[in-house]
Amino acid sequence: MWFRRDLRLADNPALLAAVEQAHADDAGVVALYVLDDALWSRASSNRLAYLLDSLRALDAACAGMLVVRHGDPRVVVPHLAQDVGADEVHVAASHEPYGRRRDDAVGTALAAAGRRLVATGSAYAVSPGRLRTGGGTPYRVFTPFRRAWLEHGWRAPAHRPHSVPWLQLAAEPLPAAPAPTARLPRAGEAAAHRRWREFLREKLRGYAENRDRPDLAGTSAMSVHLRWGEIHPRTMLADLAAARSDGVPADDVATFRSELSWREFHADVLHHQPLARTRSLRTVVAEDTWARGDAEQERLTAWAAGRTGYPFVDAGMRQLLATGWMHNRVRMVVASFLVKDLHVRWQQGAAHFMAHLVDGDVSQNQLNWQWVAGTGHDAAPYFRIFNPVTQGKKFDPDGVYVRRWVPELRDVPADRVQEPWRLDEPPSDYPAPIVDHAVERRVALDDLQRGRS
Repeated sequence: MWFRRDLRLADNPALLAAVEQAHADDAGVVALYVLDDALWSRASSNRLAYLLDSLRALDAACAGMLVVRHGDPRVVVPHLAQDVGADEVHVAASHEPYGRRRDDAVGTALAAAGRRLVATGSAYAVSPGRLRTGGGTPYRVFTPFRRAWLEHGWRAPAHRPHSVPWLQLAAEPLPAAPAPTARLPRAGEAAAHRRWREFLREKLRGYAENRDRPDLAGTSAMSVHLRWGEIHPRTMLADLAAARSDGVPADDVATFRSELSWREFHADVLHHQPLARTRSLRTVVAEDTWARGDAEQERLTAWAAGRTGYPFVDAGMRQLLATGWMHNRVRMVVASFLVKDLHVRWQQGAAHFMAHLVDGDVSQNQLNWQWVAGTGHDAAPYFRIFNPVTQGKKFDPDGVYVRRWVPELRDVPADRVQEPWRLDEPPSDYPAPIVDHAVERRVALDDLQRGRS
């Protein structure tokens, strides 16, 4: 069993397939995780530290039998299969561009030796690529995708195997965890289920209204657990159906379920459009729109450090640096500010997010950035430009979120905390706005008009 983005034992069809085959052959199961050189070298210290904690939790769940190897999976997996005489290597299917290329190469190498790579299930309730329009084409618009996704449905959660005949092999020790730059959440399958149960009990009611309020912490914060597969969305969907039966308002359940559907829509888009990882799916403005050289770097640096002079934006960027996570509403605002106020290409912002987010996921990160930038499928139109002041006033009305992450503003009254430059004496240690939003909004709309002509 080659674990990748499914660091759990429950609701893991690939693991069940491996166990069933092992019992049929009177054989054992090797629990393998490969610390992939190609991914290890690119991942941030926060993501690596979290991954190592999650692997320790998985190892404990496997009675200490997790076999860790460091290297290129295209070499490591076939060699280990040969060493132990394994006829099959079981996995959950990968759908991101790198994972598909890697699995094709591993499958070819295994087949050359008379072995098989067996893919069962995926990280999604409905695997990317499965849904098509009536015309047989991939979905490009979310609402009909969600409708088809709901109509298609998904299997019930798979049971946790009652017993697994783990094979004990010499394992390389996990490398020392790099020092994280953020306060990371507890990792592992048990931690994921504890957080999910707490959300169902305390926050699902009112979710439809509270999810946009970073001051209320009304989201589930389950994205990191979904990213590493410590819980499967199918499990969550089953629990949501049960919550609805228990009287949780339909709007709250439907809204959360829709968020899971957005995750699956973006995975489906990237499955069909792998170049969307780095390239815009649509061109909406001319290339000379974007800042370049020193101007681009200065704006990007101020934005990344949370020093733009716009408190709601700066609070989000500092939350990211401090925790490896950012509230979803704030993600949209800070992304819009970078692209449409600072005129920096979305790819730069996406790279910064991937460098710091513990829940960094290629399809979700890249396609959400394209949504904000107006370049993706069913994206927000480019002329939808978030006003960072009005967004702050609406979703952080008392300034609780801003004061938490921007200590320079802790003594500023609520009616000025989103625009401290209007004070008679603005805080001396907080920067003035890097740009005038009203001016840059007009520039962005002019750029859009030029791109259409």
